[in-house]
Amino acid sequence: MDVIQERFAERLKSNGIELNERQLEQFETYYELLIEWNEKMNLTGITEREQVYEKHFYDSLTLAFYADMKKVTSLADIGSGAGFPGVPLKIAFPHLKLCIIDSLNKRITFLKAVSEGLGLKNAEFLHGRAEEWGHKRGYRDEFDLVTARAVARLAVLNEFCLPFVKPEGMFAAMKGTDPAEEIEESKKSLRELRGEIVGVEAFRLPFDDSERHIIRVEKRGITPYKYPRTPGLPLKKPLV
Repeated sequence: MDVIQERFAERLKSNGIELNERQLEQFETYYELLIEWNEKMNLTGITEREQVYEKHFYDSLTLAFYADMKKVTSLADIGSGAGFPGVPLKIAFPHLKLCIIDSLNKRITFLKAVSEGLGLKNAEFLHGRAEEWGHKRGYRDEFDLVTARAVARLAVLNEFCLPFVKPEGMFAAMKGTDPAEEIEESKKSLRELRGEIVGVEAFRLPFDDSERHIIRVEKRGITPYKYPRTPGLPLKKPLV
């Protein structure tokens, strides 16, 4: 373990997440694969090792500071890109049944290679749109926790993500700067999709002091059948 990993592990430990040697090895392998594949396809603009550990790995795991992961058995990550936050959460909490959905097939190919390289069990990577998968049996109203990191505005995310959440489950939107305006415009979508905001966590990353917010939305009932609407419509005509 070098200085970068040591700092990473210590910061997590102070927030109640302890990583063993195997998990730290998996994070390092993930970093190596990310850099290797990033030369062939655009996965991330952040490639410097310390930055990846801080702005991708640590940032992904901040969700576990505000959700009791011991009580979560299934996690869906919508529009995950290079696997954040789903893969770091799966490494730290191997008991999770992980499902990642992304609309770009080459990202899914990368994630499958990551999963194989890390030896992840009980993880699936699905190519397609949230609007389509959100209507499929086995995915709709199924997950304890659903998350999306920096994908779209909250009114749109609610329609992408809440259909996957089981009633009484949680959707967590991971955001950068203050989402007060997004929260205000999301009221209609929350009403329509049976969601209720139960907390907005505000904090700063310890290294570069950048702002982060996690909006926690609890699902109060079964998703009405008409949602999500056809692909493209939630973005074109958000529920505002």
